[in-house]
Amino acid sequence: MTEYYPNGAASAVQMALRAVAAGDAHDAELDTLADSEVLVPTGSAADQSPETVSLPVYEQPDGTELVPVFTSQARMHQAFPKITEHRLIQLGALAHGWPSETLALVIDAGTPEELALTAQGVKDLLDRGTE
Repeated sequence: MTEYYPNGAASAVQMALRAVAAGDAHDAELDTLADSEVLVPTGSAADQSPETVSLPVYEQPDGTELVPVFTSQARMHQAFPKITEHRLIQLGALAHGWPSETLALVIDAGTPEELALTAQGVKDLLDRGTE
């Protein structure tokens, strides 16, 4: 399925995700990821203050805890059809305030560009503003 994105923004993000997954990412791709906004699924936007973001944490059968984020509503809906609420947040800002050394991040779960990062990977790859 081909998705339409204004200004090609998401396709640039998806190309950056592919480069990271393939081990071919350079600073330009990492900067693209860090600067991109992602959708963080929420239960209800009314339940959260505008200053905070509650991260959805899912536990895998092996005990790994992860936070899923998505580059488009279509991709979020594909993974979580019943979730309609989300918050937009810059990926680099999310990485900068990453709350745990054990929590993993998954970008675009269930898609060809899916990227799973450990907590250290989140900091190393996406927290670009503090170098």
